[in-house]
Amino acid sequence: MLEEAGAARVEPLSPPRGSVRWRGRRLSLLTPLYALYTRRLREQVRAAPLPHHVAVILDGNRRWASLVGLHEPGAGHRHGAEKLDELLHWCSELGIGELTVWALSGENLGRASEELGALLAILADKLAALSQRERVRIRVFGRLEALPAELAETVQRVETETEANDGLSLNVALGYSGRDELVDATRALIRSLAAAGVPADEMADRVDANVIERHLYTADHSDPDLIIRTSGEMRLSGFLPWQSSHSEFYFTDVYWPAFRELDFLRAIRTFQQRERRFGL
Repeated sequence: MLEEAGAARVEPLSPPRGSVRWRGRRLSLLTPLYALYTRRLREQVRAAPLPHHVAVILDGNRRWASLVGLHEPGAGHRHGAEKLDELLHWCSELGIGELTVWALSGENLGRASEELGALLAILADKLAALSQRERVRIRVFGRLEALPAELAETVQRVETETEANDGLSLNVALGYSGRDELVDATRALIRSLAAAGVPADEMADRVDANVIERHLYTADHSDPDLIIRTSGEMRLSGFLPWQSSHSEFYFTDVYWPAFRELDFLRAIRTFQQRERRFGL
């Protein structure tokens, strides 16, 4: 899943002898406290207005894998893919209607072949598995023509298999770049105007925000109310530049594979504590 190109790598840790066992014992002792706190926070969050649409930049998979000593290609992404099931469950339990995840950027397609091959296989397998879930509709956007044929075929199949499902709408950004989206929207708009016979000197007068919006990858999607980015990076890196103009942002240091329900609920609570002005 998404890991920004050029992100700093964390060298694998070599903990002192016995420290892993101590850490495991400490975590087991804290588990009931975390469970109690999570339950209370879940109740508080449910009692306040919830975002309809949450978007998550799934970042930090490789750094997490390095941190815990996993070195095989795709190890972090595999754990990140498994974490997505939990995120879907958390959203469904709260009644959040739409979830968007950025799983693969356009820049990711330029990675080393061994790592990229593992990542693409994980994405294809995960999409296929998600299509078997009930009450989840999957839609994928990005420059899908740039994806390998096998992954592109999987995308088409899971969209078809889930298009009649109700419940949670899951949007997956693959091969996505915000700049590419705006370029492609502009091209599509110009082509549509030309096809309608609009003279070149009149085209500019036909362009406004609503017209551009109808040509975005996300034309039939709502804009996200809340965007969460994991891994400690405090930028969007080109994610949904048009759609995020009135979104609330939440950045957490937690790497995506280690992201817990508690972290998710904290993001929702922060959203609930903000006053949304929508540019006013």
